Amino acid sequence: MTIETFDRDYDLPSLVIKPLYFGLVANILIPMALLLVCYYLEMHTPPPDRIGIGANTLFIVFAVLAVGQAAFALWYRARQFARPMVTHLDRFEEDVKRGLVSRSRPVFMMVGAISLWGVAYYLLTGRFNEGVMFVVFSFIVFQFIRPRYGSVQKLLDHQLALAKRGELLSS
Repeated sequence: MTIETFDRDYDLPSLVIKPLYFGLVANILIPMALLLVCYYLEMHTPPPDRIGIGANTLFIVFAVLAVGQAAFALWYRARQFARPMVTHLDRFEEDVKRGLVSRSRPVFMMVGAISLWGVAYYLLTGRFNEGVMFVVFSFIVFQFIRPRYGSVQKLLDHQLALAKRGELLSS
């Protein structure tokens, strides 16, 4: 099936838009607002380096935690999208839309929370540039998890196959 065929069978824009908007808020607007606050502090009253010589070690620890958090979010997303979302074939599109939104939100929150490591690092060490790296990393990870037509098309294929085999979400 091509995207054009799926677009006739299912309303792909309506399936993609609601989780995408939530993801934009959780992964773009909130981290950018936090980054703006950190930038304001950097320009007016930069925080002191409270960690001292251990700041580089703390950066490595936070970086490992951020990469682990990103890997967990990607794994969790794959696991959640592999499970049945459909309660009945008659409600296929509505169930997938509801499941896509409800299962995407925790993943978006996990990825958006990566930027909090950068804010915490900045507030503890006063190193703005290194703190920005965490926000940029969360943006990059968001590019892998955000809904796209292709990923939603694969999700619809998978959910339809599950529903036809009788593997339905028990309500």
